Amino acid sequence: MAPCSASRFLSPRRYPRSRRLPSILIIDDDPDLLGVCRVGLEAFGYDLHTAETGNDGLTQTAIRAPDVVVLDLGLPDLDGVEVCRRIRQWSRAPIIVLSADGSEDRKVEAFDRGADDYMTKPFGMRELNARLRVALRHRTVGADDDQPTEITVGPLHLDLVHHEATLEGQPLDLTPKEFDFLAYLAHNVGKVCTRRLILEHVWGPGYAKEQQYLKVYAYRLRRKLKDERGRLLQSDPSVGYRLVAPGD
Repeated sequence: MAPCSASRFLSPRRYPRSRRLPSILIIDDDPDLLGVCRVGLEAFGYDLHTAETGNDGLTQTAIRAPDVVVLDLGLPDLDGVEVCRRIRQWSRAPIIVLSADGSEDRKVEAFDRGADDYMTKPFGMRELNARLRVALRHRTVGADDDQPTEITVGPLHLDLVHHEATLEGQPLDLTPKEFDFLAYLAHNVGKVCTRRLILEHVWGPGYAKEQQYLKVYAYRLRRKLKDERGRLLQSDPSVGYRLVAPGD
């Protein structure tokens, strides 16, 4: 990976001291790349933060609420597409993907999971700056639409950042897809979510017709939630599923 050197930066953009600098979070495990980006992007007038693992990137995204996330796909602990998908569960911050893999399939996968832009390595700092400016323009529209990072529905509590769930304070052992199924319903608590929407959101656009998945996962979830009668996780045989707090 050999991004352009800091000596080649042209006309850095300066912001008035009274104005908040745009906040950028770069999630990448290459320390050399992070060092070059820090020099370059700070010269362009950004407030830069970095993370070297997917889990740290998720935590920092939740804590810092950056204006733009720049995300490498080749992380040591989580696939970058998975990080992108998790961020999208609770944040509308633009995500610019960085990857040495320029294949069409990888790009489509990233876009399907919520990426807004895709850059291949190596890249030029001026190009990254231009893409950041575009992302920031988009960020100004609906900038306050971020969703909560934690959701409570009756006895059920979901931590969307760390993918942890508890029932009446006790940890739930959920698979990633079980957690995502619950999280999607929790975002729409009280509303019936169609099978197609659940499948597209949790499994991806290519699974819209695989409705048998939902029956299996709903059964597993009810057992883990001690909800065999379906009072918390309810089903509408003709439409889909909904999550309802007891008493509602």
